[in-house]
Amino acid sequence: MADEGRIEVEVETRRHQMFPVLSETDLRRMQRFGSLRTYAPGDCMFRAGEPGLGMFVLLAGTVAITQRDGLGHVVPIGRQGPGQFMAEIAQLSGKPSLVDGHAETAVEALLIPPEQLRALIVAEADLGERLVRALILRRVALIESGASGPVLIGPPDTADVRRLQNFLSRNGHPFQVVDSTRDADAAAMLAQYGEATLLVACPNGSVLMNPSELALARCLGMVDSDVHDDLFDVIVVGAGPAGLATAVYAASEGLRVVVLDCRSYGGQAGASARIENYLGFPTGISGGALAGRAYVQAQKFGVEMMIPSEVASLDCSHAAAGEMTVHLADGRRLRGRTVVIASGARYRRPGVPRLAEFEGRGIWYWASALEARTCARQEVALVGGGNSAGQAAVFLSQHAAKVNVLVRGPSLAASMSRYLIDRIEATPNIALHPHTELVSLHGDPATGLEGATWRRRGSTEEYDCPARNIFLFVGAEPETGWLAGCQVAVDRSGFVLTGPAASGGFPARPAAPLESSVPGVFAVGDVRSGSVKRVGGAIGEGAAVVAQIHQHLAANERSA
Repeated sequence: MADEGRIEVEVETRRHQMFPVLSETDLRRMQRFGSLRTYAPGDCMFRAGEPGLGMFVLLAGTVAITQRDGLGHVVPIGRQGPGQFMAEIAQLSGKPSLVDGHAETAVEALLIPPEQLRALIVAEADLGERLVRALILRRVALIESGASGPVLIGPPDTADVRRLQNFLSRNGHPFQVVDSTRDADAAAMLAQYGEATLLVACPNGSVLMNPSELALARCLGMVDSDVHDDLFDVIVVGAGPAGLATAVYAASEGLRVVVLDCRSYGGQAGASARIENYLGFPTGISGGALAGRAYVQAQKFGVEMMIPSEVASLDCSHAAAGEMTVHLADGRRLRGRTVVIASGARYRRPGVPRLAEFEGRGIWYWASALEARTCARQEVALVGGGNSAGQAAVFLSQHAAKVNVLVRGPSLAASMSRYLIDRIEATPNIALHPHTELVSLHGDPATGLEGATWRRRGSTEEYDCPARNIFLFVGAEPETGWLAGCQVAVDRSGFVLTGPAASGGFPARPAAPLESSVPGVFAVGDVRSGSVKRVGGAIGEGAAVVAQIHQHLAANERSA
């Protein structure tokens, strides 16, 4: 009974934080940031799938909030009355609403547009803290409800469904899945589209067949197709910890910042089940939660997020004049006074036959809750000996019957933090296989991985494992191919050189510690040669680079 009472208190406290009632003093403080609007009974104030106007603060009347999916299902969420406000994280940047709002009675409301909402949160710190907490909790509730956002229609265990589930989850976007093998209406809808193996119904009514991540993002309004001709102070390429830290610190100091990433925010760290050695979180924090907070924090300071957006190339031909151009894969371009390379590194693909055939069908380069559920009570394998591999092994051990960890070296001591090694040694269903490498995969790509074979190095001893899921965390290759046309100096492994090692472009002065061989182009985080490849180090570099950006901009202004 005591536990039940504690849970009820926690739920009530969370609901109170999610739907606070503002005082008269709060309302007076907010008035200068918005404008009065009136609505008649039955009027639609905002609609799922359509760009949000901002935050509505109710002064009189009641509003019904409902969820509507792409199949036309409507689920009531609740009612809002005087002193309450209607918004969630999307309203910080004017992204499409995830819910519908209709006036039940005559309504008078204060409408605070996104730019003014951000100004309010910064100017009124204590009130802003309550507002941001509510916005975050509301987004979490929408994700947990599984009743809003796009509807993925298809067999849930297919590679394409999992691919989009992972994409939406990593980007903190709610969604739901309808199993076409069990739902007759879903099966009939899928059949109407002929060759389609997956349909996605967006909240705005659009239906996509087997969409790419970018096509889905555009349907949901996560990323736009607009031409951006303005000159940014800072273009950050990569939304991992280093890129997000750069964005937060730069924007908080008044610089105009845009962040690009071809996948999601968080980078490799965003897929970590639990980071336990990050300063200030003694009980640990998931990479997704840490990245999600940074993502919201960046938007709070007005950072423009273009995720997913793939960068094709960097043009540095006008760097001496104080301007660089980033070309996107979709043909658009962005102009910036400085560019920060925070594109990180990707895990290597080991030379195992048929590896590409099973990617997304049993071969994974991350270990999220989605993959963990498919591993329940199964034997799995994990290849790698770094911290990310250790975090994934511990996380998967809570779901799988057995986790086999394959490392090329004699132990984990050379590449993994001691606390993770101790955790692995104390976990009975994790088996460490030193001096071992993966040599072959078994199964049919149409049905997925069915097993694998690994071999002890230096011998002919092999072991066949019935693992239907294998996780690869092998080394790292820098994401620097897009720099090829800019003559940014890199080391033998392709990581970006900075500081004294990057002196080629600086006849008049030495490069700043985080500056590349091209003046005004900086590198932070895992992509930088010599970085420590840790979340804390990446965030520290993201903070430090902003001072060097200011110095570069000031020098250019003096010479203009």
